[in-house]
Amino acid sequence: MHPSSEVQTMNSQPVSQGVSPDPSVLRQQWNALREAQPRTRIRDAAEQLGVSEAQLLATGIGDDVVRLDPRPGELLLRLEALGKVMTLTRNASAVHEKRGVYRKVEVNGAVALALDEDIDLRLFLSRWRFGFAVREARPEGTRRSLHFFDASGTAVHKVYLEDEAGVDAFERLVADFQHTEQSRELPVEPVSPPETPRPDSDIDVVGLVEGWRGLQDTHDFFPLLRKFKVARTQALRLVGQELTTRVAPASLTWVLEKVAASGLPIMVFVGNPGAIQIHTGPVKTVKAMGPWMNVLDPSFNLHLRTDHIHSAWVVRKPTRDGVVTSLELFDAAGENIALLFGKRKPGVPESHDWRALMAELIAALPATEVA
Repeated sequence: MHPSSEVQTMNSQPVSQGVSPDPSVLRQQWNALREAQPRTRIRDAAEQLGVSEAQLLATGIGDDVVRLDPRPGELLLRLEALGKVMTLTRNASAVHEKRGVYRKVEVNGAVALALDEDIDLRLFLSRWRFGFAVREARPEGTRRSLHFFDASGTAVHKVYLEDEAGVDAFERLVADFQHTEQSRELPVEPVSPPETPRPDSDIDVVGLVEGWRGLQDTHDFFPLLRKFKVARTQALRLVGQELTTRVAPASLTWVLEKVAASGLPIMVFVGNPGAIQIHTGPVKTVKAMGPWMNVLDPSFNLHLRTDHIHSAWVVRKPTRDGVVTSLELFDAAGENIALLFGKRKPGVPESHDWRALMAELIAALPATEVA
């Protein structure tokens, strides 16, 4: 299994919500905003209007939006019938898009996995509260999609149909999962503030380092942090150079350009509390556009706000297959933006080329400040 469960703390940083707005008024405001700014995406529009994305989307119920039953585990098992899709998982700083077929789906209670080579996901269904089907009229034809949100109305995961042969399956799915409640008013919950890290003096650093050195699998990392009640970036800072090395925020661009030039296959994780999406393989077309660093390949797109990268770390985790090295990116609040690994499978040691690249990165782009 991939080094995935350790990133369950990835954050979505949703916009705070106030009093529930009148859906009719909100719909009018959104229409006016779209007319004035036709390229504005719904997430950005929601932030401008002071509501959640789910609340804004729900104003289309009865027109181009259908609310779905909160049975995501059952629904996920139906997605292979849609054929080729584009899946999108994001947080406040990064958008991860993959194209493929929703194959090899496993649902185990509140955790679901999609284990296809193209669509590779870890889904935490206890975070999934609202679901919608959308039929959006566009000049090139109707675009059909599924959108899932957490209790605050923040997007968790989206699926866009890309195969006309899947239209009938999509329509059957919508009919089978249509919610009995189709009101445009959505009962979202306030966003929970992030937990304040404990003082460094309260952390058992010796025990943390000992536990870290004893890791057998990357999946054990998140439980280790919970055991010692330590925030992730706090742990990276406290354990010392043997296990972590802070590097410059520009490290992401440097690494993507290096692997694009060399063809070295990597793994790119982007997630939020409800979903983690993984790309495994090479990246080829890397392009900076303003503050965004982008990967623009046929089956994989990444869009990441480099100006949100407050700290970047090369992190070493022991496993039964040897040390696994990652580049980990965090925002100013210490929330994870993305993780990069060398391509690997269980039972196979880490790529020497990836480990050498991380060593080169540490020499080339040392951090210039200490958090």
